[in-house]
Amino acid sequence: MPTPFPLSNIPKIKHTETGHFFLLAGPCAIEGEKMALEIAEAITNLTDKLGIPYIFKGSYRKANRSRLDSFTGIGDEKALKILAKVGQTFDIPVVTDIHTAEEAAMAARYVDVLQIPAFLCRQTDLLVAAAQTGKVVNIKKGQFLSGASMGFAQQKVLDSGNSQIMLTERGSMFGYQDLVVDYRNIPIMKELGAQVVMDCTHSLQQPNQTHGVTGGNPTMIKTIAKAAIATGADGLFIETHPNPSIAKSDGANMLPLNELESILITCVKIQNALR
Repeated sequence: MPTPFPLSNIPKIKHTETGHFFLLAGPCAIEGEKMALEIAEAITNLTDKLGIPYIFKGSYRKANRSRLDSFTGIGDEKALKILAKVGQTFDIPVVTDIHTAEEAAMAARYVDVLQIPAFLCRQTDLLVAAAQTGKVVNIKKGQFLSGASMGFAQQKVLDSGNSQIMLTERGSMFGYQDLVVDYRNIPIMKELGAQVVMDCTHSLQQPNQTHGVTGGNPTMIKTIAKAAIATGADGLFIETHPNPSIAKSDGANMLPLNELESILITCVKIQNALR
């Protein structure tokens, strides 16, 4: 089986020596500098305490909202500069998603990991452009694909000269307005030789339930996370916010920030029990 790239390749990442799962976490979208710094500080302190490698997550722009009048961002350059400031302030790596090939080089100037959204995981030009930046590339599995099918997306990045790849499980379509997680995809994608992540929030989406606004079930985030660690996921992806009810994007799916510690402690216990 191919070997995943070492996490220590990611600039500024800490605690890789603990052997714990890594965490990608932060708000769905960058809403402003103050909130981004507040969230990053809280999670950095928590992951330092628990010895968990941490990557701050925040989207500088939301390009796939259901409605034209939905919040998409505060401006690309402004949001990217905030992401860079988060990384510099707390000495942590940062991940953001890109949507077109033209965005890859621009975003790469500010962040350490480029993320490919699930809906775009087959877009060849996007994958090649992300790979050619030399950054770590996190490809989210399309809701319409099997874990094995992600090998083709991965190969596009590999053939572009980049072996630093994460693959993220984020659920599969279960009818028109629901998703379900097939945990077989975790060991299947691990066999591809990538770092495998479980998206514990978007896998609970209920797409376009109310007036073009995606619903969710954040009470199940802990369940999804525990099962992911038990089935061998290398990392967890969790979107979190101090007050999800007023978040400008995906509030129905995000975990309240004050609930994150309990989930991480439980997942560390599960991982330790499996060793």
